[in-house]
Amino acid sequence: MRSLKDFFESHREHFSEGGRFEKLHPFFDAVETLFFIPGIVTKTEPHVRDSLDLKRFMSLVIVALIPPLFFGIYNTGYQSNLASGLPVTFMAVSLKGLRIVLPIIIVSYAVGLAWETLFASIRKHSISEGFLVTGLLFPLTLPPTIPLWQVALGISFGVIFGKEIFGGTGRNFLNPALTGRAFLFFSYPMKMSGDAVWTVVSGVNNQAVDTFSGATPLVVSAVQGSADVIESLLVNAGFTLPKLFYGLYPGSIGGTSALMCLLGALLLIFTGIASYRIIFGGILGVLFAAFPGYIIGLIYGGSSIPMFALNPFYHLVMGGSAFGITYMATDPVSGPGMNISRWIYGFFIGALTVMIRIFNPAFPEGIMLAILFMNLFSPLLDHFAIQFRLKKRVPNV
Repeated sequence: MRSLKDFFESHREHFSEGGRFEKLHPFFDAVETLFFIPGIVTKTEPHVRDSLDLKRFMSLVIVALIPPLFFGIYNTGYQSNLASGLPVTFMAVSLKGLRIVLPIIIVSYAVGLAWETLFASIRKHSISEGFLVTGLLFPLTLPPTIPLWQVALGISFGVIFGKEIFGGTGRNFLNPALTGRAFLFFSYPMKMSGDAVWTVVSGVNNQAVDTFSGATPLVVSAVQGSADVIESLLVNAGFTLPKLFYGLYPGSIGGTSALMCLLGALLLIFTGIASYRIIFGGILGVLFAAFPGYIIGLIYGGSSIPMFALNPFYHLVMGGSAFGITYMATDPVSGPGMNISRWIYGFFIGALTVMIRIFNPAFPEGIMLAILFMNLFSPLLDHFAIQFRLKKRVPNV
């Protein structure tokens, strides 16, 4: 580490004011502070002492993302080899997953960091560590078959129009990663939805490909019928409740495993990074919106509305519900700050997710639109929560 520190010390003058690469100082500073604690301290009072600065905050989120990331790499390789008729040993699957996922992550970080550097150079401020999270969250929401140029386009839109255009980290009212994904979803729907986009088929065995179906559990569930019929279809397709919980099925890179998301949620809650109120509110919202249709389906049988009679717990473990509620809804910038607002915010994200899945088959996932929609109402929820508390205060006499 000493040699690395000497390297930064010897090259700092070139990136400082008056140096040859002065305009790239934000990029140099971001790389240096990634390895070492910033050496800048406050000169005058007040001296605020806090163990959780922005860099530590974002670093803990990255650590919480490791379980879905590693599982996503394994699952991507597993689904690819399984569909291609190739060996599904741990090493073969892991290497295949790395070959598919790693380029997507590299492009996301490289292009997004380039935009961050550009805006930081123009505005003459440091690059925010917030992009460390955005640059990893965005790829985990994508299908593994997405072209790399679309990854670059999506992260560009997310960084520019989801964050930088409003002033950068701390001023964006939309989640940048979800903004980029929504842009790709509506601009290139053929690459972001359907059965064929969730599994990379390569080195094909013709017999395996002929019998391969890339249908996700959300697609299987979007049929007409009673609760028993839908659950039977899921089981017959191999989507049992335990399998959905573990996440070994086709889907977005990091959004299939509810178990991995649960591990990340526990870490975020215990470290104080994420609000448990938003997470539990989201779970309650899903169950509250899904139970009435399920009970009606049990009593009266079939329904003309797809997914109306589905078991509520399936909604929690299917698709990206767990991933969205854990990592996207809890974004401290685009989410509310008041405790009561967080309960309401999380509850409506969960409820809207189910309602979108039930009444709009064109958007079977639901969680993406639900979070972006509630991002818009987050300031309003805080406003009403503050006004409510002010009215309860005893006036000064």
